[in-house]
Amino acid sequence: MTNIVDTKKKRTTVILLVMVAAMFGFGFALVPLYDLLCELTGINGKVVLVPYDAKNVEVDEQRIVSVQFLALNNSGMPWKFKPNHNSIKVNPGASTSTSFFAHNPTQNLMVGQAVPSISPSGAAKYFHKIECFCFNQQELKGGAQADLGLQFFVDKDLPKNIHTITLTYTLFDVTQKVASSN
Repeated sequence: MTNIVDTKKKRTTVILLVMVAAMFGFGFALVPLYDLLCELTGINGKVVLVPYDAKNVEVDEQRIVSVQFLALNNSGMPWKFKPNHNSIKVNPGASTSTSFFAHNPTQNLMVGQAVPSISPSGAAKYFHKIECFCFNQQELKGGAQADLGLQFFVDKDLPKNIHTITLTYTLFDVTQKVASSN
């Protein structure tokens, strides 16, 4: 009887250890799986950087798309952060530039990182950034302010039922993260 109980305990222990290892491995796989899912489906408006060659891009001058800009601060981020234009009308294929205003009202040097999101999610693969402040962390001294540039174009293959694209940036304070990596 004791032999049967010991065998069951060993089997249960092995099963539980395998489950813990599988959950640990799944935890590591979540980020790449999420990024792949977002890239394939356009969920969360993940945007891919593409080169822009004005000579070889066709501009659809018959169509106008409204691009709206929103700026949010993550909790704990004291910066003033806003788009310099709330919306812009663009022709698909035409390169367009705009900027966002950032001000660090504190007395300390801070580093911010903007994370973009596009809606509707179906427009994400047609919204192409040429240059963007979100590609790099933004360092501002205490009291400093800056205009942060964005250059983009909307692909002429954007589905005809999409008339408005909303680009939202959420600004995060990454000062401690940057300091700890140096």
